[in-house]
Amino acid sequence: MKRSTERILTTHTGSLPRSAKVVELLLAEQQNRGSHKTELNAAVREAIAHVVQKQIESGIDVINDGEQGRTDYTVHVLDRLAGFAGESTPPLGTGDPEFPELAQLLTHFASPFQYRPACTGEVTWKDWAGAQADIDLSKHAMNGANAVELFMTSPSPGQIARYLKNKHYKTEEAYVYALADVMKREYQAIVDAGFILQLDCPDLAMLRHTVYLDKSLADFRKIIAVNVAALNHAVADIPADRMRMHVCWGSTVAPHHTDVPLIDIIDIVLSAKPMAVSFPAANGRHEHEWKIWRQVNLPAGKVIVPGVIDSTVNTVEHPELVADRILNFAEVVGRERVIAGVDCGFGTFAGRVQVDSKIVWLKLHSLAEGARRASAQLWAAPHLSSQNVSKRTTS
Repeated sequence: MKRSTERILTTHTGSLPRSAKVVELLLAEQQNRGSHKTELNAAVREAIAHVVQKQIESGIDVINDGEQGRTDYTVHVLDRLAGFAGESTPPLGTGDPEFPELAQLLTHFASPFQYRPACTGEVTWKDWAGAQADIDLSKHAMNGANAVELFMTSPSPGQIARYLKNKHYKTEEAYVYALADVMKREYQAIVDAGFILQLDCPDLAMLRHTVYLDKSLADFRKIIAVNVAALNHAVADIPADRMRMHVCWGSTVAPHHTDVPLIDIIDIVLSAKPMAVSFPAANGRHEHEWKIWRQVNLPAGKVIVPGVIDSTVNTVEHPELVADRILNFAEVVGRERVIAGVDCGFGTFAGRVQVDSKIVWLKLHSLAEGARRASAQLWAAPHLSSQNVSKRTTS
């Protein structure tokens, strides 16, 4: 991964709006596997070319395929893995049953892709060739893209376990490690294709308010520590600088009042091997948490990717606000250790639209402009380099 050595680089979380044609064909494929594969692949290639161009036009430096060929960021693995059947029905939505009016509102944002089976047998690859074909399709569709770097997303073992519940393995730890042993092949293939691997790890935060509110914080920390250990096991052979990870509290229009504070989990998150950590920092529940970096020791070699754009609202953030958010982090950890990002995905689930697609590109343009303005201030102030910030904060 490249650091922001001359200016603040920009990126986003992964998913971007899909065209109506892609969503229609994804649904058709779900209902009758293989019936529209050729047509879907062609539509996905066209959609990737479109979102690549829009990212470049918006001024984004580190780009991806927008997850155009996936129904969402987790359960697309079902097309490739064996060992799942029946229904899993994990907690979704706000995580709180006390808001019936909000629950009703959220039905308007629901994705048509709702199948969540459980793990009922040994997890193995049933279609590795298909998984490799997906990686190759994105690689070829992005060939020649004028970007600083390209990344590709894949769910972490803990995230898959959060969505697809265990009904086979004796313990949750055994299940997560079984997923790690299987998914390591996809992780390596993504890196071998030349991408930066982004590991999606919402489980490290979301498990708290969607599953484990009844447990003590200490017990919850033990659970996610196992998930991070399994993740590290899966990526043991991949260099840290070829990876980044995303942690979040969910991309829905939710109150978030039961979210676990970042300070309560950040030490475990930072124990994961990936070089960069992406997390929400623009929404009203977590924007203040930039202050924790005054007391958190960011390990040597690590980079943070705070969200400075909210992915759940249609308000286009002013570039000055974006710049201010970037400056808050850069002035604490150093300008070279910050990449400006987005809270979460804009197209987390195919067919679910929370932010108008045209507004998405306006927001990303504002992100790039805000980073430009922040860079002008940061590189005019040499004392805000990572080295000098470190000297100042430890003296």
